[in-house]
Amino acid sequence: MHLTHQKISLGGIVVDLMDQHAAVKQIINHALIPAEAFGPLSVVSANLDHIIQFGSQSRWRGVLGDSTHTTRPLRPGNDPIHDSTERGMHWLTLLDGAPLVAQANQMTKQQWPRLAGSDLIGPLLDAAEQENLSVGFLGGQPQVQQQLAAELLVDRPKLKVSGFWAPSRNDIENPQTSFELAEQIRLSKTDVLVVGLGKPRQELWMASYGALTGAKVLLAFGAVVDFLAGVVKRSPSWVSDNGLEWAWRLSMEPRRLAQRYLVNDPPGLLKIRRERTYLSGKTAPRQIENLPLVLKKLQTRPGEFVSAQEHADVSVLAVTYNNADSIQELIDSLRVEARDLHLRVVVSDNGSSDETLSILKQHQDVLVLENRANLGYAGGINMARTLIGDCEAVLVLNPDLTVSPGAISALTARMRRSNAGIVVPKLLESDGTTYVSLRHEPTLSRALGDALLGAKIPTRPSWTTEIDFDTESYAHPHQIDWATGAALLIDAKLEQQLGAWDEQFFLYSEETDYFHRARAAGEEVWYEPAAVMTHQMGGSGSSLELNALMAVNRVKYARKHRTARYAAAFHTLVTLHHAARRNVPAHQGLFQRVANEKSWQSLPSGTQPVDGGANFPHGVVIIPAHNEASVIARTLEPLTPLAKAGTIDVIVACNGCTDDTAEIARGFAGVQVIESSIPSKVAALNLADDSTGVFPRLYLDADITLTVSALRMTFDRLNQPGALSARPAFEYDTDGASPLVQAFYRARRRLPSTNEALWGAGAYAMSASGRARFDEFPEFTGDDLFVDLQFGADEKEIVPSIPVKVSTPRTVAALMGILKRNYRGQTEMDSLAVSSRNGSSTRRTSVELARSISGPGSAFDAAVYAGFVVSARLKNRRVKPEIVVWERDETSRV
Repeated sequence: MHLTHQKISLGGIVVDLMDQHAAVKQIINHALIPAEAFGPLSVVSANLDHIIQFGSQSRWRGVLGDSTHTTRPLRPGNDPIHDSTERGMHWLTLLDGAPLVAQANQMTKQQWPRLAGSDLIGPLLDAAEQENLSVGFLGGQPQVQQQLAAELLVDRPKLKVSGFWAPSRNDIENPQTSFELAEQIRLSKTDVLVVGLGKPRQELWMASYGALTGAKVLLAFGAVVDFLAGVVKRSPSWVSDNGLEWAWRLSMEPRRLAQRYLVNDPPGLLKIRRERTYLSGKTAPRQIENLPLVLKKLQTRPGEFVSAQEHADVSVLAVTYNNADSIQELIDSLRVEARDLHLRVVVSDNGSSDETLSILKQHQDVLVLENRANLGYAGGINMARTLIGDCEAVLVLNPDLTVSPGAISALTARMRRSNAGIVVPKLLESDGTTYVSLRHEPTLSRALGDALLGAKIPTRPSWTTEIDFDTESYAHPHQIDWATGAALLIDAKLEQQLGAWDEQFFLYSEETDYFHRARAAGEEVWYEPAAVMTHQMGGSGSSLELNALMAVNRVKYARKHRTARYAAAFHTLVTLHHAARRNVPAHQGLFQRVANEKSWQSLPSGTQPVDGGANFPHGVVIIPAHNEASVIARTLEPLTPLAKAGTIDVIVACNGCTDDTAEIARGFAGVQVIESSIPSKVAALNLADDSTGVFPRLYLDADITLTVSALRMTFDRLNQPGALSARPAFEYDTDGASPLVQAFYRARRRLPSTNEALWGAGAYAMSASGRARFDEFPEFTGDDLFVDLQFGADEKEIVPSIPVKVSTPRTVAALMGILKRNYRGQTEMDSLAVSSRNGSSTRRTSVELARSISGPGSAFDAAVYAGFVVSARLKNRRVKPEIVVWERDETSRV
């Protein structure tokens, strides 16, 4: 039963406004209703500590419900029958704490009382005694409970006390003992359960196990057991009336409460001022609809995996590389899960030289991809993605894991319960201890804290460490930033939306990037401790090279998602981290590798089988070439094995060549060469298009070297339903360029539009549907700009591949020539009404350029960029149409 009352939101917490009489009435009325008719009610108090613990951006955000929505517990064994039919937990959040009361009064223009648990417990016990409701007490020390029992016999002889329970902290953080404790309380037939475990443990325990106690009402009343027993004195009324009870309690227990009141709570004052909203009093509690069962239909072949064509509840992806010692255990544990779930199991093998493949081939229902080369973890996953098939969710697992019974069901249950995009399990080490797998988003403060302290002082604030060392974080479900990539369940729709994993990371940080992309898409990532898996920690091994790769990829991640200045500072801190430990055996040599960026090229990276390997998507690469004898061989070398094997088609369209370009290209097996006497790139593109009917098509400049991995990922993307256009990721190679040219390209890379358009990479691709947007390439200077304008922002895909290297001009004169050509192309399109892009593009670029300035260095780069652009546009206007020449950069072709 819910009464209509006013509600406000403070710091992300919905608070129910009512006086003491209304609150007691609503709580007792709920206790008088059969639990099976409406579900239990949890009552919590909102003070600054509650805002810090459960409000927006907090560690436990979203764990609790409120009066606008209910929550559900996790049943022992994740029983899907109970999960689909039981009533949800209702929540009532009462106003506590003087700062919150002041905000409520100001927002509503009414005076509201403070409703602390210590103020409500007396009237509630009076009403419970009158209504013959049984009351139980959970929390507090055993001796305090004994004293409380004695006090209640004297003060409230008619109160029906159902029991006292005093679990240890380890007990309430252990799922098994918590289930047992909830069962004990259920057998006692408690109507009202007073929970005094301290914030946030009491609320977290109630959210996970409260509904299993059978209690109709649960009261998260903190130290109320101590107050009732008389072991802790309440503040005088004049103290609480003036909002100083916190100071009174601090003086009573300074060691225990100093950090809470003096360090943790003050930021909450700013939060409730910044984040406050008045909510309509008519808001009705949102019932969670009856969730569907985990099983869509009865598993007719218990223990067997479904085929590539059948529907699966979960598609499991694993990447192996010499995992003969662990892969059998993983498959065996998955077969236990397959007794209740329809699982499809896909294993992508990265060229194992041990018995891994022999073991896998013994399981005919396991789909095995033999990559015949080490593609890296991200590359292996991307290959496995081709066989995901029709499913509800995708589970990515390390090959050295074993899955505990019920773990996958627990993950899927949490995904439905919290509407999460990704859910990760609790990981155990081989000795049964909890592995610290949860992570915070990498920041400068966390990099500095980890550099100075490492694993020391694990209780330090979360803003000083990337690793979550807090044991309490591993005991309760909650939202997280990311976790180690050993195991993660991904909603199938989100998996399709995010697409390929970024192969530039090879190994390490690829999961950090994937979680970041999921959060950027508006999805939540949750941790579910009821899902347990054991990690043998032997998947990748350890060496100087791998440790260096881990450090370097942290820097690459910062460069991908942060500004250049921020990433440079992050690089410095990562270097400092290893410099401070250069005498530690595990860190020896890392300082030099991380500091010297030129040495990064020798770190482990993905390799490819010469013919592209199994399931390489067919397509065609079209290369227009005009006198490219100096670079064409370099461009064709990685593509030729694929062309020779018939995996892809490669067409070199020579246009007006007077050098040996055609002869050199014909020397590469499988490469088709067509020639035209007309020196026109556009004519070459149209000639090549007319000579093939193959899609997708990737158009590649003759001086761009494309990795096989980038080609595969681009073709894979364009083979997806509805895909129209795509290009691989790229980065500028400015080695040897003049300082001004380097400054220009640093500024350009900071512009968001550079990272969103099809132009600029020297490579773009289209599916058949995308190519159908226009008849033929028109006689414009900028073919890539023309193609870019054919598609909306949501129709262009930037594939997270190993970046293509685009060599920039080396001199100012060469850069000016390229810019004149580019802006001439824009002018041509504007003059023929192809687009009204020029004005809007200039305005957008100006805004982006201004926003890219974060300090003197970026300001200098922006000024150089603007100077080049203005100069190139002015020179373009003075050129007479009849003497226009094709400006070509020869400085980067050396």
